[in-house]
Amino acid sequence: MFVVSGMAVGSLYALGGIGLVVLYRATGVLNLASGAVGMASAMVAWQLVQWGIFALVSWILGLALGVLLAVAYCRVITPYMAWREPVVKAVASLGFALVILGTVSFLWPDDPRRFELPTDKAFVTILGLRVTATRLMVVAVSILAVIVISVVLVRTRIGLHMRALANDRRIASLIGIPVVRVETMAWAMAGLLSAFTGLMFANLVRLEPVVITFLIIPCIAAAIAGRLQSLPDVLIGGIAMGVIESLLTLSDPLKSIRPVAPFVIASVVLLVTNRGRRLTFAGED
Repeated sequence: MFVVSGMAVGSLYALGGIGLVVLYRATGVLNLASGAVGMASAMVAWQLVQWGIFALVSWILGLALGVLLAVAYCRVITPYMAWREPVVKAVASLGFALVILGTVSFLWPDDPRRFELPTDKAFVTILGLRVTATRLMVVAVSILAVIVISVVLVRTRIGLHMRALANDRRIASLIGIPVVRVETMAWAMAGLLSAFTGLMFANLVRLEPVVITFLIIPCIAAAIAGRLQSLPDVLIGGIAMGVIESLLTLSDPLKSIRPVAPFVIASVVLLVTNRGRRLTFAGED
């Protein structure tokens, strides 16, 4: 039970990490507002259901809000950050996250809520354990996202444009790559992943704005496990983090270290994968 639960939550860490890596590989921006975008999407979807709007429509509108927020940030804020250092870009996105969190906290009181999906009632039995369709869907979507996005980045023209843009924005512009359009597509893709992650996290864990906003922390750890490059490594790292976090709850002395577990795992992965390599101050091997 703990392993299955950990795999589902770990898949959410991986999905969030995949969104971070995709955007970073395409634009060079580490988007710290990803968790806040997912949180806003989940809150709006929940509110629409409470107002009596058809559930499927509410969920689609919640996903659309995530895309809208990401694209709005891309078109309004990122042009002013285009030539700034990566740290400045990351801090700017953190400010955007705080704006979203403050707005949501102003609009909704801090009350307990529950976000339900039809797949919660469907289940399959695996080795005598009932596993809901929601948990299976999250794991399947994570694997599918890795496959589809990897193919897009490596095999398609838009993927080539994204990689060129991440390497050097000025040169990409000079050789005719439509910078604004490519950036918008990358942010829209990241926004969709963030929104889906927020909706699933609200269902599998709890619908609480602060908790979902800071879901970005283990997602960053998952992205680090993939060295902000490898999507399969992000998936494996995220699932491993979720499972280990879940298993730590079985031990009273160890359950208190659950919050740091993702970064311990990410650090071990970095040490192992960089063993035997010497890095200079310029960042060259």
